[in-house]
Amino acid sequence: MLKLGFGLKFADLYQCDGLAQLDAAFLAHLSKADAGLVERLRTARADPGVLEARSESALLLDLAPHLDRFVAQLFGIANEVIALSGRHSALAPLYEIKRRFVQRHAATRIKPPEAEAIDGLAIEAELKAQFGGRFDELTFALKVTEWQQDEARHARELDLAMRYAAWALQSTAGREHTREGVLFKAPAKTDPQNLLHRARSHTQHGVRSFTIRPEYIRRRNGFALTDGGTDLVGALDQANYCIWCHKQGKDSCSKGLREKPTADQPDRVTFRKSPSGIKLAGCPLEEKISEFHIAKTQGLAIAALGIIAIDNPMVAATGHRICNDCMKACIYQKQEPVNIPEAETRTLKDVLELPWGFEIYSLLTRWNPLNIRTPMPKAPSGRKVLVAGMGPAGFTLAHFLLNDGHAVVGIDGLKIEPLPEAVSSVRADGARVPFEPVRDINSLYEDLNNRVMAGFGGVAEYGITVRWDKNFLKIIRLLLERRAEFALYGGIRFGGTLTVEDAVELGFDHIALCMGAGKPTVLDIPNGLARGVRTASDFLMALQLTGAAKADSLANMQLRLPVVVIGGGLTAIDAATESLAYYVVQVEKFLARYETLSRETDEDSVRASWSDEEREIAEEFLSHARAIRQERNEAEAAAREPRIIELLQKWGGVTIAYRRRLLDSPSYTLNHEEVEKALEEGIVFAEGLTPHAIDLDDYGAVRGIEFRKADPGAAGTSEEAGLHRLPAHTIFVAAGTQP
Repeated sequence: MLKLGFGLKFADLYQCDGLAQLDAAFLAHLSKADAGLVERLRTARADPGVLEARSESALLLDLAPHLDRFVAQLFGIANEVIALSGRHSALAPLYEIKRRFVQRHAATRIKPPEAEAIDGLAIEAELKAQFGGRFDELTFALKVTEWQQDEARHARELDLAMRYAAWALQSTAGREHTREGVLFKAPAKTDPQNLLHRARSHTQHGVRSFTIRPEYIRRRNGFALTDGGTDLVGALDQANYCIWCHKQGKDSCSKGLREKPTADQPDRVTFRKSPSGIKLAGCPLEEKISEFHIAKTQGLAIAALGIIAIDNPMVAATGHRICNDCMKACIYQKQEPVNIPEAETRTLKDVLELPWGFEIYSLLTRWNPLNIRTPMPKAPSGRKVLVAGMGPAGFTLAHFLLNDGHAVVGIDGLKIEPLPEAVSSVRADGARVPFEPVRDINSLYEDLNNRVMAGFGGVAEYGITVRWDKNFLKIIRLLLERRAEFALYGGIRFGGTLTVEDAVELGFDHIALCMGAGKPTVLDIPNGLARGVRTASDFLMALQLTGAAKADSLANMQLRLPVVVIGGGLTAIDAATESLAYYVVQVEKFLARYETLSRETDEDSVRASWSDEEREIAEEFLSHARAIRQERNEAEAAAREPRIIELLQKWGGVTIAYRRRLLDSPSYTLNHEEVEKALEEGIVFAEGLTPHAIDLDDYGAVRGIEFRKADPGAAGTSEEAGLHRLPAHTIFVAAGTQP
């Protein structure tokens, strides 16, 4: 049972009058703690335009500890917030020793050739004994810190620690041994021509292809979440790696890397470009990244989220595996950038995992005293806005419109599944009812393998793969749907079910079109629409919305190997990884149902109605499924992971075919991490291939594709080098969209 402090009730947190009462309570709380600070805040709110950026940042960071304590008291979780802050503080020696001892001392005293000759495992065993039988990175950092208090007495121990650190940091064996940690790491130099450090290339028949090195294969299991993101250790590692350059006005991650102004146009803002030609404009929201990193390193988890939410209240829809404009524009341009998305998402998770964590995040999107300009929603304007499309653009716009005092109706062409009224406050008939606060965020979460697609979120629902936790969509939806000024309707196609004239007649003052990209490109080549060819976006949408990937679904989406994906963008990457994962689910499901039917009748009866083509496909599916089953059984007996990727590759696997160089592909230039993650799942990326014609089998279905082969030269140039054929039973086209 939630009992709020300061004389407030839960319903007050969703009403303008209640939020005004809450804000007054915060100002009173702040006044008791620091009268001068509350006056600075009042002055800033009265005229935020005169507040210089660095002064605003300083004000936010001065307010941060007070916000943490106030929210903890409001929700009655002071002990839990103190414990979370303590976990942050306990890790501080890790980053101090990493910087001072590992990177500045060990790395400079012992050079790589000498480090290669060190017996690191023997030193680790000796240090473990010194540590009392325990060896981990935090223990190492704490012991080195302790020894440094009396260096003369502990000279031998410090020498051992230095030699171990040099071995772990600079030798091949040491880096491999400690690759899962953060302590023995130094930022690697970046080469724009070689950002895929784990990939390897080979050339066959004049075609250059890229795959992952075998030791980095990542064995995916169906459609469960494939990347849970970093933990607190990793997030704080990145926050401490940041040099907090907002203090010098150099926070390019937020404001972009800018060219020096010219004498004739001193006020013109021009952004630098990456070697790939991408504009380095930084975060499109101008999120206060450097500032939230400081708050995070100070153990102020709630305040760090509050700083993020000033500019990015829909942070659940950004961050890890979603966007990286901030990383591209990081001040570190010649070495690895700060992984800001990882730190951002971990900051959100740390708050969500507190008792009432969802309610804290939800509150910060409506009332945020760190938001100098709009600390709470404006008074009702009396205006009504129709937002067509409930994807990322639609739901973000809806939030800002609500905070501007407008009433909002969101519609989407997809069927939107209802949420329980006790959580959403909306009954099946649309009526508003009281709702319960969420104490444990896990009560909202579902296993992505079994999650029913709810329809809300647009491309974030049906386009993004399970590299991103789609449970965040429910969180975002509840941020909106619980607000009395918002209504959500699915199954409404704007321009069909509802027209502009209808909207005007219904009394809407404004219509916002948030309906996504244009129509996909199709191949204008012989047999470009043959059976087995489909657009990648259609495949991804069908995979998600039909539930085809679920073991108990009856969806009839058929996919055969080999698969060729045409294109070089992130949609091509997603289609490649998901087709490889879906094939395993598909054939295992086919075998299970075949065996069930055969037991209930007999095999001849099951096969009786099959055509010759169906029999060929069925035998292929059955043999592949049995091979996968055998591999799973052998792996279980040997206590190892099943080597299913190798089987899929033997059967043809999945190849991305791009007309230019990998280095020129949108996926590489915009988000090379996604390319490497896809290669880790076993796909192949072939460059210099332009579709020429599709071959058909005796049944009129795809059996291969012929490409005009190019010899990619420098960026934007290539020379014709003949034809090249790839076998394919499935072709996905991800060649961009048209308006």
